[in-house]
Amino acid sequence: MAATSEATSVWNGTLFEGSGTVSLDSSTAATKLPVNWQARAEGSESVTTPEELLGAAHAACFNMQFANMLAQAGSPAESIQTTAAVTFAPGSGITGSHLLVSASVPGISEEDFERIANEAKATCPVSQALTGTKITIEASLG
Repeated sequence: MAATSEATSVWNGTLFEGSGTVSLDSSTAATKLPVNWQARAEGSESVTTPEELLGAAHAACFNMQFANMLAQAGSPAESIQTTAAVTFAPGSGITGSHLLVSASVPGISEEDFERIANEAKATCPVSQALTGTKITIEASLG
């Protein structure tokens, strides 16, 4: 069965002077987040960006894929923490997503851990949707 998730964005004004919001609509904890060009081009601690939202999706998707693959390999994870750093360059667009992963996986070899992490990076649905974007990974056993 397919599931559809929804988010809505509203924008007012021009690209450089305008601003808008992004609403996460599908969950009961739906929230509305502000967005604007300045935050996207220069960064911000108080305003989100499409890249931050994409990073959240990429990190969550990778964690689910990695957890499943580790369990299938007979080495279930106790915990996985992933940060996805998505880079945006004005005029070029999204130039990459870097996954920084720390996981507690008892009994797994470093070699198997690295192999499975790289396979999860390549096969999670968000990574597949980002085909054409450079995706890198740094994974460590914690």
